[in-house]
Amino acid sequence: MDYDKVTEHIFNLRKFGDMKLGLERVQSMLNGLGNPEKKLKYVHIGGTNGKGSTAAMISSILSYAGYKVGTYTSPHLSDFTERIAIRGKKIPKDDVVRLFDEMMPIADEMSKQGNGITFFEFATALAIKYFAENEVDIAVMEVGIGGRLDATNVITPIVSVITNIGLEHTEILGDTREKIAREKAGIIKSNGNLVTSTDPVIYTLLKGICSERGSRIYLVGSDIKAKSLSAGERSQSFDIEGFGKSYKNVSCKLIGEHQLSNAGCAFGAIEILNQNGFLVTEEAFRSGLANVVWPGRLELMQEKPRVILDCAKDPLAMKALRNSLTTIFKYDKLITILSISSDKQIPAMLAEMGPISYMIIATKHNVGGRAVDPNELADMASKYCKKAISVMDVNEAIDAAINVSTDNSLICVTGSVFLVGEARERWYPEVVIWGREMNETRDGNLPRSEPAKK
Repeated sequence: MDYDKVTEHIFNLRKFGDMKLGLERVQSMLNGLGNPEKKLKYVHIGGTNGKGSTAAMISSILSYAGYKVGTYTSPHLSDFTERIAIRGKKIPKDDVVRLFDEMMPIADEMSKQGNGITFFEFATALAIKYFAENEVDIAVMEVGIGGRLDATNVITPIVSVITNIGLEHTEILGDTREKIAREKAGIIKSNGNLVTSTDPVIYTLLKGICSERGSRIYLVGSDIKAKSLSAGERSQSFDIEGFGKSYKNVSCKLIGEHQLSNAGCAFGAIEILNQNGFLVTEEAFRSGLANVVWPGRLELMQEKPRVILDCAKDPLAMKALRNSLTTIFKYDKLITILSISSDKQIPAMLAEMGPISYMIIATKHNVGGRAVDPNELADMASKYCKKAISVMDVNEAIDAAINVSTDNSLICVTGSVFLVGEARERWYPEVVIWGREMNETRDGNLPRSEPAKK
């Protein structure tokens, strides 16, 4: 079976349920593979927003420190291989096929017993097996949903990270931030370490859980402090301190105030790793942050007019996006291209972006029939901004935005990771991940409006 058929089969495992939480199935798969999860050391990252950026930062820093680091994130923008990388190099397609062939007999047997493995569980086990085969020094694992019953929670990390807590997947995780926090706190292990950038209310809850489990907790904003020095459209700089260290004028390509919190979480995780046998120098920390790449996060795609992509997919992320757009970017008018999945808090998201948008163009991403109908979304958006239209095709929506723009306009494509992934292929058909083994670099010269050649 070739790669395309293999990934189609893997994606079809969603028929067992995207959000079928529990550890039994993934543990059964790992048992069948010889328990590769027991051969690795881990960093485990949960939270509502910022998980991927934090994972990219930690992974890049460790890579610059000379470690062979595996990174598991989700979802992907363009291709399944983005989810699983070693030192920034995506898993080869041939390895996906090979591991699929090894894992499917186990999956088939589980299915016969009425215990069919889900897509995310299969992908998680595949990633762990791949990392173990390649003897990575450490694996940085991003939680899928929640924490306590998430497939990734079969691991025992050196340090856990919880970035922030917002209302998401309330039908599964609970209808209050406190209930959701308790689910996400499932990644805190006994006698472990937690780094978090949550607010005071959630921090108090997490601190109590850590106390019960004999774990140490470190708070960004208190134990770790990051102070902004400058913020531009392509990078930002800041001072950061904690654990008895103080680094001045650190540079990072990931922009926005929210990325300071993520950098604080990364700093805390790295310092805890330092205490557990991973030597990471100040030089490695600086180089890792200066060179980190995480596509689709306030990512500038072209000039005249400027087009940025951002994966904001809930009100908390949209609020951070709005803050960045109004404080970092200068423009005569903002044109927002939106596609939002139907299970999201759409009015709250529109309330953030509508008032600052000259126009909202509602469109539709093409993943799983999850996107709200553009006509319906445009109608809802019209209550929050002066002008809202619908364009069914993503590329046609970008064309429409460019047609009403001036050279000094700003076009923002947001509302869904799926939308950003689809839109990004207009300029870059391949996604490049952070890391020292990247073969592609940005030279700072962005196209005007022409799409990349496929």
